[in-house]
Amino acid sequence: MTQLSFDRLRAEILTQTELLTTHVKGVDLSAPVPSCPGWNLGQLLRHLGWAHRWAETIVRTRSSEAVSHARLDDVAGYTDEDLTVVGPWLAEGAELLVAALRDAGPGSRVWTPVPGEASPAFWARRMTHETAVHRADAARAAGVEFAVAEDVAADALDEWMSFGSVPEAFAPGPGVPALLGPGRTLAFRATGTAPGARAHWRVDLTGNVPVWNRALGEAAVVASAPLADLLLYVYGRPTAGGGPEVTGDAALLEQWRERTGFWLHE
Repeated sequence: MTQLSFDRLRAEILTQTELLTTHVKGVDLSAPVPSCPGWNLGQLLRHLGWAHRWAETIVRTRSSEAVSHARLDDVAGYTDEDLTVVGPWLAEGAELLVAALRDAGPGSRVWTPVPGEASPAFWARRMTHETAVHRADAARAAGVEFAVAEDVAADALDEWMSFGSVPEAFAPGPGVPALLGPGRTLAFRATGTAPGARAHWRVDLTGNVPVWNRALGEAAVVASAPLADLLLYVYGRPTAGGGPEVTGDAALLEQWRERTGFWLHE
């Protein structure tokens, strides 16, 4: 369950979209995005706008089955964007999504890619964090600082941990090494957070399925970094500090990070 309310998540989609647009004002949209190889800023904005519209279609139509997302990554034709055009288009997509979420409410049933999450609340959360991380991509490409509210970053990490519990993230297969096993535990600790934030996560891979919680405890590998850097690290993005401080089994950490990122490549 998300720690952010449905209404807060809806508001954050708009906030994160507006902040992203602010980051790129006055910036050449043909500038490459290092964390999204092959894309420039204009293409990144188009990708995100199509993602918003994809989710909006699912929610608005109350789709019970998958809707094609091929358009999301089909941005080859958007190499020469103008912010006066793509900016309002991006904002419109976010507004359409937020309106569809409002009309559907969190109790409706819609298709999602994660079993047991058949609710518009899934899409409110997913698109909030999709937008926030792509805002980080845009900020880096534009040469501006990326900052994110602690509760948003913490919820994004909660979401990432939950993705690690679906079979695609841990089941062995041809050419895929087993992730579960004795002694396999990970800890993630955010530094510099507000007192009482409980910005720490522990992942237990010793059972039949991964289990995570917000508890402190010993682990085979510990990754420590400021909260925003920790979020970007699990998403495979560069961080201002050059990555977390890692103690213990670094190979296990990298294997877990790669496996839990399966959904980014679908």
